[in-house]
Amino acid sequence: MPLIGFDNSYTRLPERFYAPASAAGASEPWMFAFNEPLARELGLDVETMKRDGAALFSGNLKPDDAANVALAYAGHQFGHFVPQLGDGRAMLLGEVTTPDGRHVDIQLKGSGPTRFSRNGDGRAALGPVIREYIVSEAMHALGIPTARSLAAVTTGDAVFREQAQPGGVIARVAASHIRVGTFQYFAARGDEEGVKLLADHVIARHYPQLEGEEDRYTRLFEAIAARQAALIAKWMGVGFIHGVMNTDNMAVSGETIDYGPCAFMDAYSATKTFSSIDRNRRYAYANQPGIGQWNLARLAECLLPLFGDVQEEAMEKANAALKAYGERFQAEWLKVMRAKLGLVREREDDLKLIQSFLSLMEEGEADFTLAFLRLTAAAGGPTTDLELADRDLRGEFSAPDAAQIWLDGWRLYVAGDSISPEERKALMQKANPVYIPRNHRIEEAIRAAVDDGDFSLFEALNRVLAHPCEEQPGFERYKAAPLTHEIVPRTFCGT
Repeated sequence: MPLIGFDNSYTRLPERFYAPASAAGASEPWMFAFNEPLARELGLDVETMKRDGAALFSGNLKPDDAANVALAYAGHQFGHFVPQLGDGRAMLLGEVTTPDGRHVDIQLKGSGPTRFSRNGDGRAALGPVIREYIVSEAMHALGIPTARSLAAVTTGDAVFREQAQPGGVIARVAASHIRVGTFQYFAARGDEEGVKLLADHVIARHYPQLEGEEDRYTRLFEAIAARQAALIAKWMGVGFIHGVMNTDNMAVSGETIDYGPCAFMDAYSATKTFSSIDRNRRYAYANQPGIGQWNLARLAECLLPLFGDVQEEAMEKANAALKAYGERFQAEWLKVMRAKLGLVREREDDLKLIQSFLSLMEEGEADFTLAFLRLTAAAGGPTTDLELADRDLRGEFSAPDAAQIWLDGWRLYVAGDSISPEERKALMQKANPVYIPRNHRIEEAIRAAVDDGDFSLFEALNRVLAHPCEEQPGFERYKAAPLTHEIVPRTFCGT
C-alpha cells in the first residue's frame, strides 16, 4: 500500500514545466509539529504519518509514487522582472485527492537545493518554519483562504545565514503552487503553447466550471481576479500584511501562499510595513489592493494571446476585467468592514463611517485588533456595562475624547436597525477576532524553540489561535498588544 497515494497531474505536463529534485537529507530529523486534523481531512493514515513523518517530511524517505520536482516560474520582484526563479528551496512531494474530491499539493520547503536555487543552499532555518506554521494555520482559523501546514521538522543540521541556526523543513498543503509568475515564465520565452497548456491545467484543476466555454481564457482571468479581490479584502479585515506580494508569490488558486516577512499589525497605520527589504513601502498595508491589480495586469499580459486574435479586442477584455477587479475589491472590502462595524444595512454613508474609524485609529495610535474588539463589546446588550465598555474603548486611543465622540455617532447611526444589540454583538464577534498571531508572541515562541529547544510556547500559541474569536480564560497574554519594548518592527524572509 502506498505511503500516501499520490496522483501527480503537474508532472504529466511537459518537462519544461519543472525540474527533478531530491532532498538533501537530514541527519537527525524530529517532527515537532504534526497537524492531525488536516491529515485526516486529506485522507492520510494518521498513525503512519506519526511513525514515518520525521523521515517523510524531512525528505529522507521518498515514497515510490512521489513527484519530487521543483516548479519553474519567473516573477516581478519589487517591480523588477526576473525571467527565471523557480522553487529554489521547495520540492513538490506530490499531489493527493482528498476524500471530498479536492486535489491538493504537498510540498516540502527547506529540504535542500534544486536546479533553481541560484547558488543558495535550499535550506530553511527553524525560525521561519515556525513563523509560517503559526501564521498559515491562524489564517485558516480566521476563515482566510491559505496554504496550510501539515507538519514541521527539525533537521539536526545547521544552516548559515548571518550566523549558524538550526535547520527545519515545513510540509505545506495548497490547492496548487501555480503562480502569476508561472505564466510569466513561459510568456517571457515566447512559449505560447506553454501558456495555453498551463491555462488549460489551471482551468481543469481550479475552475472546472469554465471547461468547454467559448471564451474560457477570458473567464479564467476574470475568475482569478475575483478570487484575489476577495482574498485581499479578507487580509485587510484582520490587519494582515503579506510582506512580499511579488508576482511569483501570488497563487492563481486564490489562496495565500509563501509566508515570508508577513505580520499582523498592532497599532494601525495605512503605510505599515514589516519586511526588512521593503524599503520603499511598496507592499505596505494599504497598497495591497493596488498591488493585487498590478500583479493581475502582468497575468493579463501573459494571457493576452488567448483572449482573441484581434489585439485591440483582447486588450479591451483585459482592461474590463482589471476594472472589474477594482470594483469587486471595493465591494468585498465594504462587506468585510461592515461586518466589523456591525452595519447590517448597506447605506451610502457606510464608507464615510468606516474611513472615519480607520482615521481615528491611525491618529489615536490604536491597536487594530483591540479597537474593533472594544467596539464589539460596546455594541451593548442587557449584560453589558456600557460605561465600562466605553472606557475600555477610549483607553485604546491616545485621543480618548475623540474616540467617545465617534462611538456616540456610531450608536446613533445604527440605532434604527431592525436587530437587537445582542444580535449585533454576535455578528461583530464573528468578524472581530480576540486573538491574532501577534509578532512578539511568534518571536517569543521562536526564541524558546531555537535557543532552548522548548516548543511549549509554539504549541500553546497554536492552540489559542485555533479558536480566534472565542475568549479563552487564562490566555489573556495572547490577546494583549505588545509593550513598547516587545514591539517587533521588522520581519525577515530568513528561509
